[in-house]
Amino acid sequence: MPFNNANPADRILTEDEVAALTAFSTRTLQAWRQRNVGPPFMRVRRSIRYSQADVIAWMKAQTHDPEASDNSR
Repeated sequence: MPFNNANPADRILTEDEVAALTAFSTRTLQAWRQRNVGPPFMRVRRSIRYSQADVIAWMKAQTHDPEASDNSR
């Protein structure tokens, strides 16, 4: 990988790497980009890249705790 950063959590990932990390297909990632949803991404000329730290933060933000959401029953 050409981008070398001291912090491995700040790696720049390809779409295929994000698909492997998240277990979502590249087609799903592409659809999310078109709808402006999903993990933050950057466009470098014609290439799509993701910050690993941003992808992990986005995944954590999607976490849902069913016990915390409805205790009124």
